[in-house]
Amino acid sequence: MVPSGPNRESALSNFQPFDLLATLVTVVDHAGLVLFSNAALEDVLGISRRAMVGTAFADAFTEPSQLQNALEGAIENEFGAMRYDAWLKRVGFDALPVHAIITRMEADNAIIVELVPLEQQTRQEREERILEQAQSNKELIRNLAHEIKNPLGGIRGAAQLLELEMDSPELTEYTQVIIHEADRLQSLVDRLLAPHRRPHMVGDVNIHEVCERVRSLIVAEFPKGLRVVRDYDTSIPEFRGDREQLIQTVLNIAHNAAQALCEQIADGNAELTFKTRVMRQITFGKHRYRLALELHVIDNGPGVPDSIKDRIFYPLVSGRDGGSGLGLTLAQTFVQQHQGMIEVDSVPGRTDFKILIPLP
Repeated sequence: MVPSGPNRESALSNFQPFDLLATLVTVVDHAGLVLFSNAALEDVLGISRRAMVGTAFADAFTEPSQLQNALEGAIENEFGAMRYDAWLKRVGFDALPVHAIITRMEADNAIIVELVPLEQQTRQEREERILEQAQSNKELIRNLAHEIKNPLGGIRGAAQLLELEMDSPELTEYTQVIIHEADRLQSLVDRLLAPHRRPHMVGDVNIHEVCERVRSLIVAEFPKGLRVVRDYDTSIPEFRGDREQLIQTVLNIAHNAAQALCEQIADGNAELTFKTRVMRQITFGKHRYRLALELHVIDNGPGVPDSIKDRIFYPLVSGRDGGSGLGLTLAQTFVQQHQGMIEVDSVPGRTDFKILIPLP
């Protein structure tokens, strides 16, 4: 058991690092009574940690016997760590499905109960895939671009020299084709490398100025049949970032959405929404943030094709004929340079690109 008095305070101080974790953690004694709960668990349960101390933590579950059995097994050293799925009760909300991990602390003679919301676990796995994908894309693009650039320069130079030796205008047409195609490929390579070459220009950013700039560009290109809706939280503070990168990010997403709305625009019922919100105590990219910007770009188009949903941020993957497949790749790269990430949720009739960026 954890001792009482000053020794108790010293023992409980050992649990303070759990406050830095994004997962839900409580420490209980051998009777299952709460000794300590971290801030993340306090937020989810809607109960202050002081109110939880001394209560039976099993009562926080829809099936208390599961935890009681797990605690008995931990006390009797039947396992090093036990895992099971359970439902956590919450004040004013539906029960939350969680994955429980029970571990005995030998030093403090206490038991750690770690709870990972199943939806959070799924999201973390998805975020890890996105981050790994982005890193792989970055390495692939760099390597491929350099491999392409060197031969291109040689091909273009050879075509120019060959053109100087030719007297026939008809044959010169062929060398011009080679030169123009080499230039086109060079332009593509430069666009692939652009986000990695350009320095990060940091300044104060007002996200609504970014949205309004993009809105004006979209309205100018699609003046009829497209309704652009603003749903802003004007309390969002300015933050440090690269304004031009963020404009390009939102523009790439919004422009893709507008192009996907061609049928709705023709019918006059196309809708594009810019929605901003502040999220509190949010976890993404394996980090927990006190505040984060959540910017949604939502359209009522046909949705992202199932065939590319899992690859939508890959370079050169496009759901539109004639598309370069670079817009969303660049957008994800720019947002990740702001320690953020982009997620997408798409069904026919509603596609929601969500940009998450930490706030100070």
